[in-house]
Amino acid sequence: MKKIVCSVILLLSVGYAALASSPQKITSPVNGKAAKVDTATFATGCFWCTEAKFQQLKGVKKVYSGFTGGTAVNPSYEEVCTGKTGHAEACNIIYDPQQITYDELLEAFFVAHDPTQLNRQGNDVGTQYRSAIFYHNADQKTKAVYYIDKLNAAKAYKNKIVTQVAPYKVFYKAEDYHQNFYNLNPDQQYCKYVIQPELEKFRKVFKNKLKN
Repeated sequence: MKKIVCSVILLLSVGYAALASSPQKITSPVNGKAAKVDTATFATGCFWCTEAKFQQLKGVKKVYSGFTGGTAVNPSYEEVCTGKTGHAEACNIIYDPQQITYDELLEAFFVAHDPTQLNRQGNDVGTQYRSAIFYHNADQKTKAVYYIDKLNAAKAYKNKIVTQVAPYKVFYKAEDYHQNFYNLNPDQQYCKYVIQPELEKFRKVFKNKLKN
């Protein structure tokens, strides 16, 4: 199924080249220097998993775990876990568009999780675990909707994609202990038995796009 998704997106992206993103010159949070980087904001369930996967990709400079899409101001992890804040666990993915395109990140998004599961991923259940793309500009929105429509039309998945496409408004960075979680806690039970197997599958699919 993941190979089918990649093949469909590859074909679609070739025919959709006119919608290539225009990189924005902003201050990079990586080194504090001006650089042509862009941001993608995705929710694919537990942000520990999302972070660990996107960190693997060449061109991704930094991944921040946090919360977005809700109404609560500066929520804590515990508050988001109640499902009452409206926020989703998400990641801000800072990337160099000269090394990896938004189309390629969308490809990774659709492979990194099951976008047909409503308000859950595996045993993680609740609106905070919903599948979502928070677009930063009209170009990102157009591409997200385009790929969802085409993947549904191609029946790339057994069920219909339920990914939310919503405007990016504010992103609240999660507590420090959530950042770079998998790499700092490889022996933690969730990391060993949930993230690691998923990460190995992800790396196999994107073996030609990995940092190492």
